Amino acid sequence: MSKWYEDLFTNYARTYDNEVYVQGTSGEVDFIEQEIKCDKTTAILDIGCGTGRHSIELARRGYNVTGIDLSESQLVRAREKAVAAGVQVDFIRQDARDFNFDTSFDLAIMICEGAFSLMETDEMNYRILQNAADSLKAGGKLIFTNLNGLYPLARLRPLPKDATESLMPDLSNFDLLTLRNHSSITLVDDSGQEMNLKYDERYYLPSEITWYLKGAGFARSEIFGCKLGAFSRSDKLTADDFEMLVIAEK
Repeated sequence: MSKWYEDLFTNYARTYDNEVYVQGTSGEVDFIEQEIKCDKTTAILDIGCGTGRHSIELARRGYNVTGIDLSESQLVRAREKAVAAGVQVDFIRQDARDFNFDTSFDLAIMICEGAFSLMETDEMNYRILQNAADSLKAGGKLIFTNLNGLYPLARLRPLPKDATESLMPDLSNFDLLTLRNHSSITLVDDSGQEMNLKYDERYYLPSEITWYLKGAGFARSEIFGCKLGAFSRSDKLTADDFEMLVIAEK
């Protein structure tokens, strides 16, 4: 039986490219470039690359990029976009829970829950971080975003009457013991058909991420607030950040 994230991305590539949460690519790549000091020799791995938005933009700026994703549909779209942009990216169908490029890369990125936190067990999510570490050279960096556990915990209390929470996910089935949100969503795929999905996402606390990364083989890590298209080391993580931005070094 396929998982909800497999069902979601079977026929959703073009619709995905129009979602509001994927419109910050240029600013996010600006930040990634700052982190690698615009060194064009940096070999970059994009984990859960989807339709290739970060991979293609990095390639357009002169970087050598490999993108991996579980969804062949997303990768087909990514390859089409790369051709249209006139850039070369090596897009590979690969499960993030089962890869090892054996210290081939200087940087790995995993933006907008590129596999991590979508998996059905903590062990699977942890394995993704281990695989990223194993694929990085000594001193290599991992930059990723993931669901911020402080966000739902702060919203389980009654909201002020003037609060605006129209974009907040449905947290009625948020499990305090596992920090998992089990809910349903209805979407329309690329062919115009409705999809009714029951999803399961894991929110992580900063302390959990710190220990996960240490166990996976990273020497140090830092966690920041996360704003769409405007990643910054100056943003302190708060309970108002739906995602956290994590930078780890091997």
